[in-house]
Amino acid sequence: MSELQLLTYSPAPPARPASPQGESPVSINLPGPATDGGAPLMTALALRMSSREFAATPLPPTTLGALLWAADGINRPASGGRTAPSAHAFNEIDIYVALPYGVYRYDAPAHRLVLKHAVDARNLTGYQDFVGRAPLDLVYVVRTSAILAMPPQQHDVFSAITAGAIAQNVSLYCVSAGLGTVVRGWIDHQALADALSLNEDELPILAQTVGYRTDGAELAA
Repeated sequence: MSELQLLTYSPAPPARPASPQGESPVSINLPGPATDGGAPLMTALALRMSSREFAATPLPPTTLGALLWAADGINRPASGGRTAPSAHAFNEIDIYVALPYGVYRYDAPAHRLVLKHAVDARNLTGYQDFVGRAPLDLVYVVRTSAILAMPPQQHDVFSAITAGAIAQNVSLYCVSAGLGTVVRGWIDHQALADALSLNEDELPILAQTVGYRTDGAELAA
């Protein structure tokens, strides 16, 4: 990471991840998505919004599996194509899932979660008041080693485009599933990298909170 990338507003004292709540399985196999249902695309677009009030109710496995598949899952098994676009199919964005019982990386080809760190790191995914209250936070991490063949001046742009596409996929799925979500860029990159046990070539660039809404707004599902 460069010094510029590690700059942060640092409005609060450094926090530490909490102890995990319950057992932290080494891996979690996710149910496959049901691709024949959900809200119509135009309805989902019309209802897309950011939510900042969440219940602590955990998502059932079927919902978590569908959420991650919609985010950046394999939709063309023969070629390994994803639901989100990536320049030259580098697929340089990894999705980390911060749950009460551990931090997991989404393994898209196997459609499973792989344990990275047995901590509750939700409180480190941002500075907003609601951070740490929702059942999960997604963190989008760039593997810079995956884009070395790309011209350096394009690294940030194309990685941001891919992360944005993933975030929009999540937002539209949340409308369809009756969930709330908000995309957040106000993060402490270094503290979050430590909490996720990232390597030197990995950089967290965006976070997205997901959960059941408590703000009373009308939901699609």
